[in-house]
Amino acid sequence: MSQLPISRSADLKKLRDEGYDLEIRSGFLLVKDVPYVNSRKEVKRGILVSKLILAADETARPDDHVAYFAGDHPCREDGTEIEKIKNSSGERALAEGVVIQHSFSAKPKPSDFYENYYTKVTTYVAIVSGPAQVIDPTVTAKTFPVIEPEKEKGETPFNYIDTASSRAEINLVTKRLEIGKIAIVGLGGTGSYVLDLVAKTPIKEIHLFDGDTFLQHNAFRSPGAPSIDDLKTKPPKATYFKNLYSRMHRGIVDHATYIDAGNVEELQKMDFVFLCLDRGAAKKMIIERLEHFDLPFVDVGMGINVSDNSLGGILRVTTSTPKARDHLRSRISFSEGDGDNDYDRNIQVADLNALNAALAVIKWKKLFGFYRDFKCENNATYTIDGNLLLNEDRWS
Repeated sequence: MSQLPISRSADLKKLRDEGYDLEIRSGFLLVKDVPYVNSRKEVKRGILVSKLILAADETARPDDHVAYFAGDHPCREDGTEIEKIKNSSGERALAEGVVIQHSFSAKPKPSDFYENYYTKVTTYVAIVSGPAQVIDPTVTAKTFPVIEPEKEKGETPFNYIDTASSRAEINLVTKRLEIGKIAIVGLGGTGSYVLDLVAKTPIKEIHLFDGDTFLQHNAFRSPGAPSIDDLKTKPPKATYFKNLYSRMHRGIVDHATYIDAGNVEELQKMDFVFLCLDRGAAKKMIIERLEHFDLPFVDVGMGINVSDNSLGGILRVTTSTPKARDHLRSRISFSEGDGDNDYDRNIQVADLNALNAALAVIKWKKLFGFYRDFKCENNATYTIDGNLLLNEDRWS
């Protein structure tokens, strides 16, 4: 729990100051100790839950009128359910530690939306608690709990709350990506887009390995929009991208060096590795060591050529896990140059870099259970001119 958004948001602070017991957990607002009447005409207490819409750790206007409830369905004082808020029932986990049994729908009039969370919470509390106060006029949701000091931010790798997962109600799915450490080896066009995607997941540490300098041509094949001043400083790629994505993710570690025989052991500390480099000899050495470390990894590649003043070619994503490695050397080239590969001439193909990275990250998410994986392919290729995605080397 963090008190920071509560303190910064006028509507939440007003609720807390009036005595409501609030907690923010995984992008949801929990209002605890809300009195209600159950079907046996007993006064009980439950938890009112709402998705939080935030802007820079401050609340924005709620995007819907739905609320959730942990407890029995609230009833009138005679034990019949309050029908005007009834929406659906059935136990559901919205996030870790956030389990609800009912959802409510109470549209405000005349606007059909709530201006803020103070209005939304007090409206629902009045509806739910009204019958309980008929039975016992002393009960109230304003319990004035003791407010604990703010906890350290070490609970999450992000600098602000992931409200995208809570808004989509996929917190428990997202939690499968809470792994310890991953490495991205190579921060060219594809590697930088891999970083862009994985930085939005709850990995604890993302290690960046690249010995190159971030130059002007890199700006046209990587995510973001560097300024002229950024380019003039000629920062190391690893440092540039670490500084850029540390605005969002606190666990990014830069290594402004290439992986070679002298430091490849650094990868043994990782839980997963993305290989996004095109130097064949270095890639061969790294792959051999990753296999020795028994680590899963994904290797990406692109073969682009020019014909009749248009581009064609193939993107490749090859996966290697302890369960399947035999296919690897028939799919990956370890040569230092492919001769007819015009991509070596730094053709600007940011969209292909982004697609190659997306395919690699999707496969990584499949391996960790975020996405379903019926094909279990270990090699996937995308052919540009035919718009053909081909899956090969299935292991199950």
